[in-house]
Amino acid sequence: MPADLAFVLLLLGAAIVMFVIGRPRMDAVALLVIVILPLSGIVSIEEALAGFADPNIVLIATLFVIGEGLVRTGVAQRLGDWMSATVGRSESRMIVLLMLVVAGVGSVMSSTGVVAIFIPIVLRIAARSGTSPSRLMMPLSIAALISGMMTLVATAPNLVVQGELERRGFEGFGFFTFSAFGVPVLILAIGYMIFARRFLSSQVQDDQHAGPQFPTWIDEYALAGREHRLQIRPGSPMIGQSLGELDLRSSSGLSILAIERRQRLGRRLVHPKADTLLLAGDVLLIDYVNPDEDVKDFIARFNLRDLPLSGAYYTDYAQEIGMAEVMVPAGSDLIGKTLVESQFRTRHRLSVIGLKRGRDAVSGNLTHMKLALGDTLLVIGPWRAVRQLQADLSRVIVLGLPRESDEVLPAPHRAPFALAALALMIVLMVTGLVPNLTAALVACLLMGLFGCIDFNSAYRSIHWQSLVLIVGMLPFSIALQRTGGVDIAAQALLDTAGATGPHLILASIFMVTAGLGLFVSNTATAVLMAPVALAVAEALEASPYPFAMTVALAASAAFMTPVSSPVNTLVVGPGRYRFIDFVKIGTPLALIALLVSVALVPMVLPF
Repeated sequence: MPADLAFVLLLLGAAIVMFVIGRPRMDAVALLVIVILPLSGIVSIEEALAGFADPNIVLIATLFVIGEGLVRTGVAQRLGDWMSATVGRSESRMIVLLMLVVAGVGSVMSSTGVVAIFIPIVLRIAARSGTSPSRLMMPLSIAALISGMMTLVATAPNLVVQGELERRGFEGFGFFTFSAFGVPVLILAIGYMIFARRFLSSQVQDDQHAGPQFPTWIDEYALAGREHRLQIRPGSPMIGQSLGELDLRSSSGLSILAIERRQRLGRRLVHPKADTLLLAGDVLLIDYVNPDEDVKDFIARFNLRDLPLSGAYYTDYAQEIGMAEVMVPAGSDLIGKTLVESQFRTRHRLSVIGLKRGRDAVSGNLTHMKLALGDTLLVIGPWRAVRQLQADLSRVIVLGLPRESDEVLPAPHRAPFALAALALMIVLMVTGLVPNLTAALVACLLMGLFGCIDFNSAYRSIHWQSLVLIVGMLPFSIALQRTGGVDIAAQALLDTAGATGPHLILASIFMVTAGLGLFVSNTATAVLMAPVALAVAEALEASPYPFAMTVALAASAAFMTPVSSPVNTLVVGPGRYRFIDFVKIGTPLALIALLVSVALVPMVLPF
């Protein structure tokens, strides 16, 4: 064996060992490879760093940004809510729906980008259903990989194989040629994951220190039943009146927390001020702080319509209406004053809806109750006002914010623009009017232009550790080709061609491609193996299509290690996986993909 090849294989083995033991971290191993390979003289420093200029690396980065735009505008959250509502708490149904949706979306865009988009969705679903993220992240990555077997543009290796066929004068594959193999693999993979999930951790993330939730405070302050949604009918005496003129808190013992107002593109939540004028059709979200008043009399007096509520005390408005628990400290100017006298709402744009003295909630009308040192108040209002309250320590001390504050969307009203940008990117990619990278960059710029994402959030959204890992592993493909490792593998396949039938040759090509994919990117593997597979077809005087298709399918069957594909790498942290988790779950699944490929490819694409 040549010394250069022996060195490359030794370095590759050392990298794999470090990946397995988890020391140092994976991106640090990749940086070591970038440094050591050029020192050996096998590749130049320019070749070792070429991955940073690879369009596919830039494409992956842009898809992270697009995914963040979908998260910030609530598109991802709404999709997760729909999936969660559809399947309830059934883990099996969740896996089925998740894998179907991810494979479908991934069939028209990068599988890595799909995973970047769906990771926050899956984490949200897991938290809501009490499911371990480990049980859902592996199905997510597997479905994203299988999506590469669905269409021609689903993944880069498909396009690599297509290009090699065209360079040799053959007609390429059709857009949906891959679907005949990807759909059966997906169906079998779903059934397999429903069974295999029992081998993954069932531990649910401990969030007991993450803070209270809205329902906790609703119970503690006895708020249930005090909330009402009242619509102003035509002819109501409220129409044209300002909130200051009505002074409903003093006269009727209620507080208007927000106003739903219809607009051309939907509804908008107006936060009340003294000079806010009421219009016909406005919906008032109110809290009845005075239990002695009869809400029915109030409705009749002002010609209002009582509308149904979908969540306990406006929990379904948590994106726009926030809560906080605050305490009256020593020296506060609130001590000895009522809420009306202190002008708390006017100054802070927040309504006090609950009060505790000691550990007990105070019932009755809070409007004219004098505040005392140590009183705990529950306030409600716009999130911006809630956060601004933290800066005014002389009046109140913020004791805590609810867990819902972490899920507040920065740009919820920009969702249509985010969807339009995503749709445009998909159309451009499917039609091939521009390169995939250009399509993704256009989508990123549109999201920025329409306020779906800003520069700071865009930079934070990029998973730099994953990008460095991919870039660091790319030089291995150059080194293996330059030192003769690829030629040795090709010659072994050609030697085998005369002794076995074409089905076993397909199996051998699949295994070699999948084996190389354990160490180098699946795109680089396709680049190396496509010429080998077509050379074998030529030696057998057979059609090139089944051999080329086998390489493409095997390149997407990168289930067996966390470094086989960036798709796997992305879910390692959120799923809390070890290296061995991918080996024990992915190896049987790779065998399933192998059997499906060897059985179906010759039937659809005859020799």
